[in-house]
Amino acid sequence: MRRSTTSAATDRARSRHRLAALLGAEALCAVLVIGGAYPTAPGAPALAAAPQQTASEPSAGAPALRTLTTPDGRRAQLIDLGGSAASLLDRISAELPAAEQAVTAFWGPQWPRDIPVVVTGSPEQFAALAGAGSDTAATTTAERITFSPAAGAMDADDLRIVLRHELFHYAARATTAADAPVWLTEGVADYVGRPAPAGRVEVPARLPTDTELATPGPGRSQAYDRAWQFATFVAQTYGPHRLRELYVTACAPGHPDAATAVRTELGIDLPG
Repeated sequence: MRRSTTSAATDRARSRHRLAALLGAEALCAVLVIGGAYPTAPGAPALAAAPQQTASEPSAGAPALRTLTTPDGRRAQLIDLGGSAASLLDRISAELPAAEQAVTAFWGPQWPRDIPVVVTGSPEQFAALAGAGSDTAATTTAERITFSPAAGAMDADDLRIVLRHELFHYAARATTAADAPVWLTEGVADYVGRPAPAGRVEVPARLPTDTELATPGPGRSQAYDRAWQFATFVAQTYGPHRLRELYVTACAPGHPDAATAVRTELGIDLPG
């Protein structure tokens, strides 16, 4: 299953129109809650001793909304759209605090304080909200992280990787241009998501193409592996902070081409 599809630039009006058409007025109200009803408090938040959860009582036909406050004080709005979404949200809730810490350890604390997460109840809902098929586990836009119901079949390790991968995309959304190199955005997200390897990771012989990263089949997993391999090589060789600097240089709006960014930040040429 494909790990994710990430959109750095989102047409908010179109996204909310899809949501309204799919869920109706009550569901739209619930999603508007996750779109900005919780303002960011100035200054650093006080640390919580443990994640705190609250749950709303939905009216008939409306999605269920849970609110999770993480140890770092962020507020996750977890939307259950039916089907088997509740059990997947339980697993996401349990993993979210550690995922937040992993993202912050790499990216720093300056990313959105609200984390909207939607778990769809059917493949049709996922296609309507995320614009992706059954081969995709989750998507991330500037507005939310959306999980496919198929993600519920993942084992604990795979779900942990996908959640951290998507949460990094969400954290880095403001620094990621629509034309950022996909092999780098996906490779860094996988670096944040995957456990650190025990041994040395070498630079791949060549980087994956956008087509390889998008085409279903075994070749896509291999393409993601090569993207992860390059990101991990950079982090091991130059330090995670240099990988972050490379991401900002190569992926932010107005970025140079990837080869120039890599030469500027690392003093090396791209493989292949």
